[in-house]
Amino acid sequence: MTPLIAVERLEKTYYHDDIETPALRGVSFTIERGDFVAIMGPSGSGKSTLLHVLGFLEAATAGTYRFDGKAMSDHTPDEIARVRNEKMGFVFQAFNLLPRVSVLENVKLPLLYSRVPERKWNDIATTAIDAVGLSHRTHHEAARLSGGEKQRAAIARALVNNPQVIFADEPTGNLDSKSGAVVMEILRKLNEKEKHTVILITHETYTAENAQRIIRLLDGTIESDEQVARRTTADGFIK
Repeated sequence: MTPLIAVERLEKTYYHDDIETPALRGVSFTIERGDFVAIMGPSGSGKSTLLHVLGFLEAATAGTYRFDGKAMSDHTPDEIARVRNEKMGFVFQAFNLLPRVSVLENVKLPLLYSRVPERKWNDIATTAIDAVGLSHRTHHEAARLSGGEKQRAAIARALVNNPQVIFADEPTGNLDSKSGAVVMEILRKLNEKEKHTVILITHETYTAENAQRIIRLLDGTIESDEQVARRTTADGFIK
């Protein structure tokens, strides 16, 4: 079966005036459908740049990136936007919610750019909100939520188009340990029960240990890439 994600000798260099700053240097790996992969590394290692390339937010400088069997370079700009909206979900450290808009309206936002009929939007968004245990906050403004609730709303928003892959960029970075554990439990359930592919960017070892595989970056190269045994509690999740 074709891997969901395949990158080969991927490079990304930023240019500012006459200064070149390499962020990725010949990175190669594949990710299968249903995988849960953590990408780790210190600040400046290239992990956020790699997420931006994998999420069709930036183009690589060199190398090949294939998503679902098709090279990113073979997509038109409209196709890139459609793949990003319909096949990818994003969860960011800063939540990126509209503060004066309800949870329901925030979660519905990706559907505005989809081919889903508008009459179905409320039902789809409500199902996603229920999936993250936030139904009691459906009509609350995002500004009135706790940090953990905001991140759960962001996960629900990432789910509404039933994406093939969820990119989570430091999803627990702004949360206390209890809220962070709840968020990671949700991501694990989405991976284990709903079979969503999850790619987690983190610098936290205890967060990365929720994954099945950890790729460690250093100075834009892969330092290690290994399968790991998840630490679990009695209910199957790290707390």
